[in-house]
Amino acid sequence: MDDVYFPLGRPRRNAQQITNLHHYKVELFYTAVDMQLQELNTRFDEINTDLLCCVACLNPDDLFVDYDKDKLVKLATFYPTEFSKDDILHLGLHQLDAYIYDMKTVQRFAGLKGIAELSREMVASKKHRVFPLVYRLLKLALLLPVATASVERAFSAMNYVKNTLRNRMSDDVMNDFLVGYIESDILDSLDDECILDTFQTMKTRRGSL
Repeated sequence: MDDVYFPLGRPRRNAQQITNLHHYKVELFYTAVDMQLQELNTRFDEINTDLLCCVACLNPDDLFVDYDKDKLVKLATFYPTEFSKDDILHLGLHQLDAYIYDMKTVQRFAGLKGIAELSREMVASKKHRVFPLVYRLLKLALLLPVATASVERAFSAMNYVKNTLRNRMSDDVMNDFLVGYIESDILDSLDDECILDTFQTMKTRRGSL
């Protein structure tokens, strides 16, 4: 790797005096990493990145090496409807300290991989009752990928439902169309006759469907 790098198809006498290590590390590896970072920055804004960093502090790998008390308290502030001010205060002053001490001293929590295993083990050991606020954070962290995927599906479906030919529909009509489009698997399982009968009995109609 310390040999001089000569690019293919170019005369050697005009080549830059760089090593193979420099070429693969700086010109290829660093460039690829920079492209990945730019892609992540365009997909995730500062708030989303901060949220993901806080969620990572719940990771039990390597005996909770990523644990950060301040970030977990900050994670609770992202959910004001789930955590009151008193909950956040109690979480930071008492529950998180007791939680991490318990997790690191109880043998059954050693060697866990991922927050899904952690949540299952907490329920099995009844620790979710001892640390209800921490367990609430775990549940919200587990719901985050599902909620994000659902929002992305909704925006993707909107491009099909509300197009140039149907751009004047009301919000209620568009919402009904989106539900039908997104939950098409559920609608396909319904019997057509049952739908017609329900629609027919909603009010008196001139003709029968």
